[in-house]
Amino acid sequence: MQTDMKKRFSAGITWVLLLLLTFLFLMPVVWVICSSFKSTGELFAWPPSLFGKSPSLGNYRRAMAEGRFGIYFFNTVFASVIATCLTIVVNVMSGYAFAKYHFKGEKLLFGIVLATLMVPLEVIMIPIFKVIVAVNLYNSLWGLIIPAVASPTAVFLVRQYYVGIPDAYMEAARIDGASELNILMRVMLPLAKPVISVLCIFSFMWRWNDYLWPKLVINSKERYTIQLALANYSGEYSVDWNSLLAMSVVSMIPVIIVFITLQKYIIGGMTAGGVKE
Repeated sequence: MQTDMKKRFSAGITWVLLLLLTFLFLMPVVWVICSSFKSTGELFAWPPSLFGKSPSLGNYRRAMAEGRFGIYFFNTVFASVIATCLTIVVNVMSGYAFAKYHFKGEKLLFGIVLATLMVPLEVIMIPIFKVIVAVNLYNSLWGLIIPAVASPTAVFLVRQYYVGIPDAYMEAARIDGASELNILMRVMLPLAKPVISVLCIFSFMWRWNDYLWPKLVINSKERYTIQLALANYSGEYSVDWNSLLAMSVVSMIPVIIVFITLQKYIIGGMTAGGVKE
């Protein structure tokens, strides 16, 4: 009886701590969402209220009309989606090759790829910028997409995942007469849904929330991304907090949708591709 009481007390403490942490993490987000419906007077009123007296969509309408948010949203969606798709294609094929094909200098080449993980972005930013200017991608959305397509982190994750998948799948497919491309597309890719989902989430979030690189590459407002547009709302003497909050809320939606859509593959499919020995 005493042991059961200790277990229940321990479980109760755990739930209280989890609820407290959840509240601490979610409260700023909830406050931003609720404040995006307030007027300027209610935003700075004291004592503060969560929803305000007369919540409305006026801030969203003004941000879409005056802030040209539709253009910024399209630019960010285009850059993030295309970059994520190219990242998946390039890094999945690279990681698959390192994991399942053996060639001369394989370990040395993979070591060089891993060594680039230790190079900070600030070190290679200027050389990459010069290349972008030289190939006429400056002030272009493709200048945001192409430089970060090949990721050593993504190659490492895919390679480690495919190492854990037995070669028996490939050998069985070869016996049935499948080509190497068919083996990759029809056998190995479906088994890699968990790691591909992780790459999709990380790549999309990275591109969606990136500010520094777009700040260097883009100089015209017609090609601004959401993060540049949000920074642009901070003027020299004043800040349009209402529109800034409304745009911030809308900018959260695509990332949340991507995570909710792909999380089932991460949680439910982490053991896919394994065989019981």
